[in-house]
Amino acid sequence: MSRHQGSAMPIPEPLRPQPRSATSMARHKATERPGPDDFPPGPVAETPSRRLWSARRIPAALTALVVLFCAGMLLFDVVRVRSGHEAATWRTGLADELTNRPIDDVWVVTGAAGVAALGLWLILLALTPGMRRLLPLRVPADRGGRTRAVLDRDGAAQLLRDVAMRIPGISRARVRVRRRRVKVRVDVRFRDPREVKEELVTAIRNDQRDRLALAHPPRLTVRAQHMP
Repeated sequence: MSRHQGSAMPIPEPLRPQPRSATSMARHKATERPGPDDFPPGPVAETPSRRLWSARRIPAALTALVVLFCAGMLLFDVVRVRSGHEAATWRTGLADELTNRPIDDVWVVTGAAGVAALGLWLILLALTPGMRRLLPLRVPADRGGRTRAVLDRDGAAQLLRDVAMRIPGISRARVRVRRRRVKVRVDVRFRDPREVKEELVTAIRNDQRDRLALAHPPRLTVRAQHMP
């Protein structure tokens, strides 16, 4: 055996990773920065959403067309008269009728009433929001000025109808949603109709508060009738 072979030293084995204890794991987790999912969700403040205002495109377009037509015809006739032609027959006839007919004439009163009704209708359209089939919902308070949420009446009725059909004993449900009232009529095949009605009222009120989130919850009317 040579000198180098007699002085050879054994190579140590690599160290195996030791399992981390529960204390060290807890210490490591405590030093980590918590994320947004580590905190329990808290209550969110809500505010009613404002109603959407209708654009009134059809009434505005019809009014603009009528005014434009009348003003255009009158301007055209005035230009013809200024250029040396005679006035149109419709303008002279209208001037004669307004001059000769008394104030209490039937046609004068009828025309004035129609014009007044049209003016009141236009004022009503300008001052009211419209969109009566859309129900405003509650939105988070921090987004109350930027976000508007609405729900269609048919969609709200469908959601409440599904709630009613999930209650045992109900075979048929009819729901009508209005701005200020919700009418529910159900047919009960078995069970006591009074118990079904109480359960249905509780379920609908909970659904209105949690799922629908209406800004102004309408009044609820429930009728349950027993069907043989």
